[in-house]
Amino acid sequence: MEKRVRFKSAWLPWLLIAPQMAIVLVFFFWPAAQALYQSVLQEDAFGTSREFVGLANFERLFSDPGYLASFRITALFSALVAVIGISVALVLAVMANRVVRGATVYKTLLIWPYAVAPVVAGVLWLMMFASPWGVVSYALQAMGFQWNHLLNPNHAMALIVIAAVWKQISYNFLFFLAGLQSIPNAVIEAATIDGASPWRRFWTIVFPLLSPTTFFLLVMNVIYAFFDTFAIVDAATHGGPGKDTAILVYKVYYDGFKALDMGGSAAQSVVLMAIVIVLTVFQFRFVEKKVQY
Repeated sequence: MEKRVRFKSAWLPWLLIAPQMAIVLVFFFWPAAQALYQSVLQEDAFGTSREFVGLANFERLFSDPGYLASFRITALFSALVAVIGISVALVLAVMANRVVRGATVYKTLLIWPYAVAPVVAGVLWLMMFASPWGVVSYALQAMGFQWNHLLNPNHAMALIVIAAVWKQISYNFLFFLAGLQSIPNAVIEAATIDGASPWRRFWTIVFPLLSPTTFFLLVMNVIYAFFDTFAIVDAATHGGPGKDTAILVYKVYYDGFKALDMGGSAAQSVVLMAIVIVLTVFQFRFVEKKVQY
């Protein structure tokens, strides 16, 4: 039978959720409302004059080839970060789950990168790939590969993808490891007795049981790639070379704080918010159907 908690007072449930609701209102709904309001205005950099322009900011955005190119850049970047980050974290979690000796040390070392600030992660990988003194750059040159993320857009994209994936791997690793440890050993042992190979056990038993975790991480990694990677891009490439790594969230910052286009920047933030909402709804509406709870 389903058990429900019954409160004696009608206002007590609202009182219990009041702190969380206050945080959501102040840090999400209020800024979102401000962005919606500013997106239909044309104002100067100091906010001394304002003019209502309706949808002119949005029309100007979608007629800008540079802004349209940032959609392609963001889609590629988000797909690479989500797919590579989830895949590598799953491999590491499977390996960590099999470790008997030194398991605590191994898991702790894999969790450490999550404590690093995004801007520090960007600078760290920038220094390792910096030519000619960077460790990774020096190794690549020794193998005959000329690395130059300042001029080559593919190298610049690879740099920010590596930094973003490295920063997020610990988060993905923790959830995958928890999911693996929650799978009953009896199920794995029964499949082993039936003669299933390790590879077959993983794809027919382990991975389907991890589908709720994988779906959750897919949603979180897409949101992470859209919003939380701004500091990595700003520290590592500044959106360059040219604008080849200027993802949407970085372009919001650049146009608002450097180009001083407040209305256009607010319109971009509204479009970015709408894209993330649509992607999240799509994932829950269609991708979740393949999740086995």
